[in-house]
Amino acid sequence: MVLLHVLFEHAVGYALLALKEVEEISLLLPQVEECVLNLGKFHNVVRLVAFCPFSSSQVALENANAVSEGVVHEDLRLLLETYLPSKKKKVLLGVGDPKIGAAIQEELGYNCQTGGVIAEVLRGVRLHFHNLVKGLTDLSACKAQLGLGHSYSRAKVKFNVNRVDNMIIQSISLLDQLDKDINTFSMRVREWYGYHFPELVKIINDNATYCRLAQFIGNRRELNEEKLEKLEELTMDGAKAKAILDASRSSMGMDISAIDLINIESFSSRVVSLSEYRQSLHTYLRSKMSQVAPSLSALIGEAVGARLIAHAGSLTNLAKYPASTVQILGAEKALFRALKTRGNTPKYGLIFHSTFIGRAAAKNKGRISRYLANKCSIASRIDCFSEVPTSVFGEKLREQVEERLSFYETGEIPRKNLDVMKEAMVQAEEAAAEITRKLEKQEKKRLKKEKKRLAALAQASSENSSTPEECEETLEKPKKKKKLKPQETPQENGMEDPPVTLSKSKKKKAFPKEELASDTEEVATSSLSPPKRKKSSPKEEVASEPEEAASPVVPKKKRKFSDEPEAAASSTKSTKKKKKSQKASQED
Repeated sequence: MVLLHVLFEHAVGYALLALKEVEEISLLLPQVEECVLNLGKFHNVVRLVAFCPFSSSQVALENANAVSEGVVHEDLRLLLETYLPSKKKKVLLGVGDPKIGAAIQEELGYNCQTGGVIAEVLRGVRLHFHNLVKGLTDLSACKAQLGLGHSYSRAKVKFNVNRVDNMIIQSISLLDQLDKDINTFSMRVREWYGYHFPELVKIINDNATYCRLAQFIGNRRELNEEKLEKLEELTMDGAKAKAILDASRSSMGMDISAIDLINIESFSSRVVSLSEYRQSLHTYLRSKMSQVAPSLSALIGEAVGARLIAHAGSLTNLAKYPASTVQILGAEKALFRALKTRGNTPKYGLIFHSTFIGRAAAKNKGRISRYLANKCSIASRIDCFSEVPTSVFGEKLREQVEERLSFYETGEIPRKNLDVMKEAMVQAEEAAAEITRKLEKQEKKRLKKEKKRLAALAQASSENSSTPEECEETLEKPKKKKKLKPQETPQENGMEDPPVTLSKSKKKKAFPKEELASDTEEVATSSLSPPKRKKSSPKEEVASEPEEAASPVVPKKKRKFSDEPEAAASSTKSTKKKKKSQKASQED
């Protein structure tokens, strides 16, 4: 009996499931289809044989790309060869995607089946997958699906930044819109300023030049010979400048107020700025087309090539179109109208704006448009699928179109396509080699700069790691010196000794011997205390520093005590003088 296995691809890994011996006809019954929703009943039908989880998100992305492209990945090959029975004829493998099923059948030899019963079983597996695999929760499965979906979409959308054709599509659309807006606004300026100076419309045809002149002239009565040189710069024609000056003197226009002139000048300045932006946008479009589609732009021009890309949707879509579609691209309405009315189909679409069709005779327009569409399709494919963009092929294709145009007019036989393409291949190889050399030089310069930057960073980090220790050592030494200095200074030149010496000098002059003796004893006791601190250990010195720093009030108190004997001495002097004067009076 053939065993039916089902392969299920999930964001977390591959799962291989086996269906128990159930008839295929019974699986299609509505009762059996309803039991898929019930987990208990579903377990009776399907059992998990093997589960191969992905090791990382990158591996999951690789497997997802392989499955979408119909390629058998090594992880999938290992899972099937390990867990499927060795007798391949007795195994039937159910898969959801026919492409991967065909690849498995071709490479591994297993019979694959899609649709019908397999779709119902896969629906149940997808519903109950987090219950079938141990350790997998519904939340983690949803997170894995979300992460893989984002990475898969990002990988599909990721293109080369320099070759993105979306910018070309937006630029050419904006360019066409700007042309319409500038024409509309210029007509408004012509009508508005024409009330004051109607003759200027007939002299100047260009819209941007007319707006610049309206902004410069203002009131036509103020136009004189001094402004003639500026008029010549704006019109770039001396005869037109002279005609404008003559027309301003004999104009039939009405007078205009100052506020109306201000509004006209401001609006014309807006139109001038729009036209200048249009020129810069056209330059940007030319540079972008030379990067994205150099061959197509060299063949048919930047504007027409950009319109073809925009109408097709992308350069890849344009490369997929046949030459017959490229020929009538842009004339779809005329084509369907001709098919409906059974009239003549259009001969050309957007490629009509190229110079080749305009130069051809009326009877040759259809022939040259068909030939040009053929070359355009070749150029678009070269631009889309070539690794190194070059304009060599576009120039050679342009030469072929020129030769064909001259053949229609003069009958001169053009060169063969094979010879032209051989020449183009040789020149393209040389151009590609030169471009690769330039890119290699730029890469080497970039690597050198990167190495220098990394070396500088490493050196700076090593210096930063060594300097903190040195800084700590250098900072510790001055701290110790600073701590010792305030300890030595109060002993030698502090606030304690000077009051003592002063009091001694004063006491010698005015105090009796008994008071001097008592004072000297006090001074001796005070002077003996610092030497005791000197004999103490350096640890005690460090500990006593904050105490000494916090007690600068002590010398002030000693000063107060040293001042008290002076007051007492002055009082004793006065009493002695009084006693002497009393004795002297008694003796007399």
